[in-house]
Amino acid sequence: MRRLSNYIFVRHRHNWSLLFRFGLVGGSGVLVNLLVTILLKRGGPHFEDVMVDLPLTDFNVRWYHLYSMVAFFVANLWNFQLNRKYTFRSAQHSGWFREYWPFLAVGLAAQVVGLGILTMLMHPGSVLALPSSIFDNSTGLRTKLYWAQLIVIAVTVPVSFVLNKLWTFSSVRGGPHPTLEEEAIAEEEEAVYPPGPVA
Repeated sequence: MRRLSNYIFVRHRHNWSLLFRFGLVGGSGVLVNLLVTILLKRGGPHFEDVMVDLPLTDFNVRWYHLYSMVAFFVANLWNFQLNRKYTFRSAQHSGWFREYWPFLAVGLAAQVVGLGILTMLMHPGSVLALPSSIFDNSTGLRTKLYWAQLIVIAVTVPVSFVLNKLWTFSSVRGGPHPTLEEEAIAEEEEAVYPPGPVA
């Protein structure tokens, strides 16, 4: 048991630190996402109105789909910039666009899944639909769209973290750059043995 605990919490402590920082950035991204959603909901057409009718189905592209996509793009860019500088500290190892496209690809894959979940939470005929008796849109805290968007974020963030750690901010680095683990060791050594003054 002690060996397992050591393996999980000591050997992989840098991953826990990354997850914590990723969570902080993600939390700020959630606020950005919801703020954009609120602004779009208040300034645009009613979120449940049909935007594009899908023939031969009971489903439509509604305004909340567009609001979710716009909020995703804004929050995705916000999260990328903070993760690049703060979480994974990869800004000195790879070009901005070289890391952004994989980050955007991961985010879009999660967003496609998220749109499916959002549709099931919002569609009144779905078994996963949020109950209109509780989420009747009478106040901000009872707005169905906000809660559906929060659930989508909660489902997609863990997958995004794993894919971004393994791919976006690691494998896209070209050349002989250090791995995240090597960076962690270097940081620890620098904390124990700070560099002396340059002569």
